[in-house]
Amino acid sequence: MSEASAHHAADRRELTAAQRNAVAELLRVSPVADELGRRFVRAGHELHLVGGSVRDALLGRLGDDLDFCTDAHPDETLRIIKGWAESIWETGREFGTIGAQRDGLRLEITTFRAESYDQVSRNPVVVYGTSLDEDLKRRDFTINAMAVSLPDHRFTDPHGGLDDLSAKVIRTPSTPGESFGDDPLRMLRAARFAAQLRFAVHPDVHLAMTEMAADLDRITAERIRDEFTKLLCGADPITGLRLLVDTGLAERFLPELTGLKLEIDEHAQHKDVYEHTLTVVENAVSYEEEGCDFILRMAALLHDAGKPATKAVGSDGRVSFHHHEVVGARLTKARMKAMRYPKDVTAQVTALVALHLRFYGYGRGEWTDSAVRRYVADAGDLLPRLHKLTRSDCTTRNRRKAAQLAADYDALEDRIARIAAEEDLARVRPDLDGNAIMELLGVPPGPVVGRAWKHLKEQRLEHGPLDRDAAEAELLRWARAEGILG
Repeated sequence: MSEASAHHAADRRELTAAQRNAVAELLRVSPVADELGRRFVRAGHELHLVGGSVRDALLGRLGDDLDFCTDAHPDETLRIIKGWAESIWETGREFGTIGAQRDGLRLEITTFRAESYDQVSRNPVVVYGTSLDEDLKRRDFTINAMAVSLPDHRFTDPHGGLDDLSAKVIRTPSTPGESFGDDPLRMLRAARFAAQLRFAVHPDVHLAMTEMAADLDRITAERIRDEFTKLLCGADPITGLRLLVDTGLAERFLPELTGLKLEIDEHAQHKDVYEHTLTVVENAVSYEEEGCDFILRMAALLHDAGKPATKAVGSDGRVSFHHHEVVGARLTKARMKAMRYPKDVTAQVTALVALHLRFYGYGRGEWTDSAVRRYVADAGDLLPRLHKLTRSDCTTRNRRKAAQLAADYDALEDRIARIAAEEDLARVRPDLDGNAIMELLGVPPGPVVGRAWKHLKEQRLEHGPLDRDAAEAELLRWARAEGILG
């Protein structure tokens, strides 16, 4: 062995020892885990901290959720923790999992598994295993296939997860084909971990993801949605998104993303929509104040989803995407519905996609105060996100143009603030409410009141607040013109 190789090997041994000591120290300052381990041992059973908990402990980011595995079956686990746990839940019992809470920690204790799949069903069939090694082998990735036994803190790593963690690589305990054949969702989880941990997938894993992408069709929309949401909310969503596109996984559940890779030729050049979109997502992340804003990130991802369907080449060779925001909003709504996102989340993302182009043209000085009011009214509670999305959408490399767009939007925000100081823009409503309309017109509740209310709101947006006399005069004028009053 060369001197350099020996030095590298020594560094790896020191790193491994340091990481193992970190796990032991984290467990030492968390007496709940050791206390629980002693209870299982006294009852004649094993208990091991496992999976993501060990991985996160090694990364120095262990949270309040701890995952354990044991040879005890759920009924036995319940007997062991009864009277000790502050609360217990059995929602995962059919999968061998019992949940508990103690001293502010959420604990999930799962019986050793040896899951089997029929290659057709969309959910695993749980078969209890008999050993820790068997349990670790069935886990998705080597970095999640490590365990710390309790209470003695013995470290078990049969698949080289510690080395992979040090190398920042995602690899499977068994062959990728076997692992993904068992549960195709693991392909999406590989991309998710790449985004969350900033890790690279092993070439063999990448190849299997590409060859087996169609197997993702066996998975329910809800499970795909949950994994994709975690991916998009990762520390590095761009890496995860590129993996989805490069392996063909995106085509199985989010074809709009792959569709952004429009052909660019020398005669009809335009901005690379796919690369532009990834940059917009990256920009949107930088505007977040704390935590992941999924609605903003998803709107950034799909804001140009309508471009492929609206691409046109003019006689001068220039490419246009007229009304792509309208088409994009429709596609966004349909895709998020197919992925089973909640209606309120879908509505917010769709609205942002529909509004993301509204700002362009402001710099030409064409906007009146009424246009600003409409911009604010249409955005509603989404206005802060719309500000961020619009700024994120500026990806031009032309510094002068970028500076001008930024200055224009600064001016718009200043103008919104000025008008808001004079009017309650967040709650633009007619100057007369429904009761006043019915009393003044002498009509009962019904369509006429709604039409009158809408007309007065339009007047409010166009001209700003009206005093009581002016509002009543406008209502009467409208009612006569509509034939409601003689």
